[in-house]
Amino acid sequence: MLTLGIKPNRPETGYGYIQIGESDEDEISTVKTFTEKPNAELAKVFIESGEFLWNAGIFLWNVQSIIKAIQRYLPEISNRFEEGVSIYNTDAENDFISKNFPSCPSISIDFGVMEKASNVFVLQADFGWSDLGTWGSLYDLSFKDKNENVALKCNTLTYESRGNIIAVPQKLVVLNGLENYVVAESDNVLLICKKDEEQRIRQFVTDAKIEFGEEFV
Repeated sequence: MLTLGIKPNRPETGYGYIQIGESDEDEISTVKTFTEKPNAELAKVFIESGEFLWNAGIFLWNVQSIIKAIQRYLPEISNRFEEGVSIYNTDAENDFISKNFPSCPSISIDFGVMEKASNVFVLQADFGWSDLGTWGSLYDLSFKDKNENVALKCNTLTYESRGNIIAVPQKLVVLNGLENYVVAESDNVLLICKKDEEQRIRQFVTDAKIEFGEEFV
């Protein structure tokens, strides 16, 4: 089973990583380990080692391989849906799936299969991939002014400020003396966070929920 890996250009903490092993003449490598969203220090170690790729979450399988893997590593899912083999492609298919899907365990294909299987390989790919689920990736792909600041749906005046991403819709934002920060507003919440510590946003959300309830989440 093959997965695609992207050569990293920064110690991103919002992506998963794949540690590569031996390669063949087609540059397809064995997979040593999968690591899900490391902290900043570990991400830097990964980058410096040269042994890690970003996990793009893009897979190439033949049908027989992935079915066998699911049967072996996720039998509770496989067994449940094998009961519907005679129902698929009939009028009763949607009802069967609607009834059984909610009772399946919530688990990603990475955790459920790829990290357990022994026949997993990775191909390094370079086609401009980016996961826009992080502020860092959004910053990389956005237009930057002469001071490397990014403004999204807002007007800005910046003074002695560099490398920031500013997302405060329909407002004028004035920055002075900020470097490499995320400044973002959504509804009744304003976030000001170091760009290289965006992995802490999950902690901020949890703390806000505990402190103030659901109003600011």
